[in-house]
Amino acid sequence: MIDPKIIRDDIESVRRNHAKRNMTGVVNLDELKNIDEERRSLNLKSDELREKRNTLSKTIGQLKGQGPEAEALKKDVQAIADELKSFADRQAELEKMFNELHLSVPNMLDESVPEGKDEKENVVVRTWGAKPEFSFTPKPHYEIGTDMGILDFERGVKLAGARFYLYRGLAARLERSIINFMLDLHTKENGYEETFGPFIVNDESMTGTGQYPKFKDEYYRIDRDGLSLIPTAEVTLTNIYRDEIIEEENLPIHLTMQSSCFRREAGAAGRDTRGLVRVHQFQKVELVKFVEPSTSFDELEKLTANAEEVLKRLGLHYRVVLLCGGDTSASSAKTYDIEVWMPGLDRYMEISSCSNFLEYQARRAMIRYRKKGEKPAYLHTLNGSGLAAGRTMAAIIENYQTSDGRFEIPEVLKKYM
Repeated sequence: MIDPKIIRDDIESVRRNHAKRNMTGVVNLDELKNIDEERRSLNLKSDELREKRNTLSKTIGQLKGQGPEAEALKKDVQAIADELKSFADRQAELEKMFNELHLSVPNMLDESVPEGKDEKENVVVRTWGAKPEFSFTPKPHYEIGTDMGILDFERGVKLAGARFYLYRGLAARLERSIINFMLDLHTKENGYEETFGPFIVNDESMTGTGQYPKFKDEYYRIDRDGLSLIPTAEVTLTNIYRDEIIEEENLPIHLTMQSSCFRREAGAAGRDTRGLVRVHQFQKVELVKFVEPSTSFDELEKLTANAEEVLKRLGLHYRVVLLCGGDTSASSAKTYDIEVWMPGLDRYMEISSCSNFLEYQARRAMIRYRKKGEKPAYLHTLNGSGLAAGRTMAAIIENYQTSDGRFEIPEVLKKYM
């Protein structure tokens, strides 16, 4: 969540931010500000009454609770207690209303984020490599994999329904090799600590990273236990430090984790219905950083470069795109998408999204750091895919396909096979 002081002191900047995000009217900012003012006023009155009650109680003690004056003061103390009790329900109601609205306010975009309503207005900032050339018409990965008998979409649907799949033989080994290669690169060369944690988390974790409460319908939930399947290991990794204070000398913290990810893809009806591009369950290697605020934008560039390096080592042509305001997620202040070229699909496909969340997630999850001799302050969090394994395999199949309907294995992966 954003600093509530921004809403109190500069609400027009928040309105402009909503307009840049193409989200005008999504959150009633005037209502939020009014609730905040009433909430703070009532809290101030309550504090003043408690202070008065404490003073009166002290005086009663000095009088040893005896005599007319003490009895009169006792009545005053009871009257204050009754008034505080009358405030309590309204305070609880205001606090709930404020928190619900405050959690729905998107992050403040960085000034470098371009104007734009949707993905059509994102800006390409760089490309790497060249599109492969073929002496034949390239096929999409799902045709090649199905013909080779290594991607079984029919049985995946039988097992679990639409947008599920089954890997057989080479495909299963290839995805495992991709994951191991990425983890080795990030831990041995890029300085990340490998971590492994739950794929099922509580509501506090999903709220901390911004999935809940607004986007609750987009994820798989186990209502009986109040738990959810993670849509990304970002949730697990970021919430490791929820409700904690990290000493400054322990920053930055760079973590990586491979996990299964689970998404309903409720808003993707009719899009990418075939293949491995948009599915309900997939493997991904995630990168997460906890950093001192003044370094976070430099760390975003490094994080993006770490994700790019995977594609460079695999020899896959890609481009890096800076998302416009209308396409940037509500939690992010600035996001780069890395899009790999898919010759069989004849288009670019997002394979990583790298974001700086500033203190937005840290405020929601109460993650702070402390400089020596100073009060704790919110740190900045960042994350990115490093990369999505299934999409990486799809890109390898399409870019390394051969005229006989098969594909080659990139040199860097052969030792992992």
